[in-house]
Order: sequence, then structure tokens, then C-alpha cells
Amino acid sequence: MTGRCDPTALFESERDRLCAVAYRMLGSATEAEDAVQETWLRLNRTDASVIENLGGWLTTVIARVCLDMLRARKSQREEPLDSQVTEPAGERSPGWNPEQEAVFADSVGMALLVVLDSLTPAERLAFVMHDMFDMSFDEIASIIGRSPAAARQLASRARRRVRGADRVEQVALNRERKIVDTFLAALRAGDFAGLLAVLDPDLVFRSDIPGAPAEVRGARNWAQGAVAFPQLARLVEPALVNGSIGLVFARRGRLARVVTFEIVGDKIVSGDVITNPERLRQLDLAPLTE
Repeated sequence: MTGRCDPTALFESERDRLCAVAYRMLGSATEAEDAVQETWLRLNRTDASVIENLGGWLTTVIARVCLDMLRARKSQREEPLDSQVTEPAGERSPGWNPEQEAVFADSVGMALLVVLDSLTPAERLAFVMHDMFDMSFDEIASIIGRSPAAARQLASRARRRVRGADRVEQVALNRERKIVDTFLAALRAGDFAGLLAVLDPDLVFRSDIPGAPAEVRGARNWAQGAVAFPQLARLVEPALVNGSIGLVFARRGRLARVVTFEIVGDKIVSGDVITNPERLRQLDLAPLTE
């Protein structure tokens, strides 16, 4: 790179791509913005005139920043899972914009982000940077401090996890998927009648959310409470849960709730809302294939 290039202008031209990298690495719009800002600060502390490929340099730096953030998240557990899921549904923590989060999540897929969050930091970096952004395993190896062969193995292991849905016969899930999609569309629209159309009148919905009723009986009783929070349903997405269609809810890319269903005919006869961290860890989750 020559001195005539303006690093500030080039950084701004790369900002959207850097945000995309950071969001897929971190699963949080807020943390992605923090990672981009830290990358900018590191550029300011560097003599940009000696960098031959500033775009590649920025990609490597933001990958390192995100890896450090993931490792800190795993080791420190700065925001324990149970503290996320016990907040009243209507509250918003400072700095968290659910509308912005939903836009970012729609571009990636919330179920995919949930599965990515189950990977180790090194696995996640290897998969995201190679499979989504075409970074070579030599470059990945230099970031994670392992050999290119080890980086390739990490990406392969992550890929098998992400593609877990391929192991399930897709045809057998089509009926469930249609019913759950209809249920979710009604939930997002706050459509009381639409919910009743897919719920068995004698529905039983169970929940382990602290402070919430452990069980609600009757489709009308449950639907009346559910339609009060349609905005939260934007962060809910169908996923494969223990081989059946369920729903996952993630906040800042981290699994917070899972909903499983029992479906008989064309009706949902029961549901189970799971928020307990130990129960969540025992679930086998995978994004759905289209």
C-alpha cells in the first residue's frame, strides 16, 4: 500500500464487510459494533503505509478481536444464561436493540447462530472465516496458533455440527414444519385466531421460566398471553430439536429458550418452553435445511 491511500476511507469502504464478519463470529449486533470499533482503534495505532493489503489486514485483525471476545465469553461467562432468560419479557437491557438484532439475525439465521454458539471459539473462527469468507487455512492457522491441518480439522468438525439436519429425513419433517411455521407467523403477527387454528383446544403448555406458570391449559388461555409480545417472536426461529421441529430463541446470538412441540394430526397438542441452562445444554440442535 502506498502513502497516497487514505486508510480512513478504505476502512469505511470495508466497514459493512467487517460488520458481517464480526456478527457471524459473535452473534450479537452490539458486540459486532464493538469489534469493528476495536479494529479501527488498532488501525489508528498502526503505520498503515507499510501494510500491503489493508483489506486482508483488517479481516485478520477483526478475526483476532472476535476470537479474543469469544474466549473471554467462554471463560468468564460475563452474562450467565440464567440471567438472560429470567428477565421480564418486556424489559430491554441498555445497549440492546432487538429490532437491530432481528435485522442482523434475518441475514444469517438465528438457528445457525445458536449452533455456532455451541462451538469452541477456534471451531467457530475456522468455520466462519473459511466457509463464509473464504479465508485460507494458512491464514486461519496463524490466528488461532495451530497448524493449517488442525485448522482444517476444526472447520470440518464445525461443519458436521452445523449440517446436523442432513442426518434427518427431511420429508418426515415437512408436515411438522408447515404447522410450526403457521404457528410462528401467527405469533409474530399477534394473531389470536391464527394461533387457535393450529392449537388443540385442550392444549397443555409447560414452562420452566422462573416466575411464570409451570403449566397453562387450554389453547385460548395460552394464546391470550402469547399475543401480547409479538415483537419478541421476531427473534424466534424454527430449528431441529432432538430430531423434531421446534423453536429457538437467542438473545445476542446466545441460546436463551427452546420450545418443543407435540403435534397430532394438524394440531399442536402440547408445548414445552425450556430455559434451564442444564436442560438447554442437553438438547441436540441443528439449523433446518430449506
